[in-house]
Amino acid sequence: MSTLPLFVAPGEALTDLIRTGPDSWVSKVGGATWNVARVMAGLGVPSAFAGAISQDCFGDDLWRASEAARLDMRFLQRVAKSPLLAVVHETQPPKYFFVGDDAADLHFDPSKLPEGWMQSVRWAHFCGISLARPPLAARLVELAGKLKAAGAKISYDPNFRVLMDERYDATLAAMTRLADVVKVSDEDLVGLFRSEDIEAAFATLRSWNPAATFLYTRGADGASLHQGMASWQCRPPRIEVVDTVGAGDASIGGLLFSLLNWPERQGGEHLRFSVACGAAACLAAGATPPELRCVEALYAVTTLEA
Repeated sequence: MSTLPLFVAPGEALTDLIRTGPDSWVSKVGGATWNVARVMAGLGVPSAFAGAISQDCFGDDLWRASEAARLDMRFLQRVAKSPLLAVVHETQPPKYFFVGDDAADLHFDPSKLPEGWMQSVRWAHFCGISLARPPLAARLVELAGKLKAAGAKISYDPNFRVLMDERYDATLAAMTRLADVVKVSDEDLVGLFRSEDIEAAFATLRSWNPAATFLYTRGADGASLHQGMASWQCRPPRIEVVDTVGAGDASIGGLLFSLLNWPERQGGEHLRFSVACGAAACLAAGATPPELRCVEALYAVTTLEA
């Protein structure tokens, strides 16, 4: 592979350890940043996940899944450190914690990426717990600034998790001000702003970067897209939901794919494609990247609200 990717998502790839019974567990490859990279690759965009994984069995699984997703493997680093694990000990409602002191993800080194990659990237996406794990977080914020200066578009999804407490506030503000596109859910807003006043939280977030495009998702209630004074609303099409895991990552992936490929479209059309992509991800179990033909079929029956 000689051509450099158009889309790069720097951050974390991890393993979910999920309790399935009193004495049984199952492991699943995952990580918000890695998932979005797979979504973009699945839609046909030359893409890479830029991050570091371990050299053990968990890292092997992530490596194989990255190859299967047709990601650019030159951007995936392997280091002799422990894996990053998300231990989900209850699923209804989800209760989890992370295991990863001095883990592999923290040792990602942007200086080792292919020469000239920053000049080739058209879009870079940042999200997930990578931005809440020092010293990696500071490295990623700096990288986002460099990519922006090099001419790349920046998108950001805070994707709230329990370790994002008041120490995360400065990163939240910095990345929002830097981004061209920000994706946030109603649950994210409650967690990030530690407030039940969701609309006030969203207004505050938008005030930090009025020029940005904001994708605001509300699960089964649909999503809205906000660009300056303009906004559009959309509900997902009727489908038989198999699993909602990965739907948020697919929705931002769908929006970025639409913005990359059809910049002439109005915001409402970008939102329709985003919602269709999120819905398509719900048709399969786990964080399964949807196929473009499936997204296009759902896009055709996804309509804006008046």
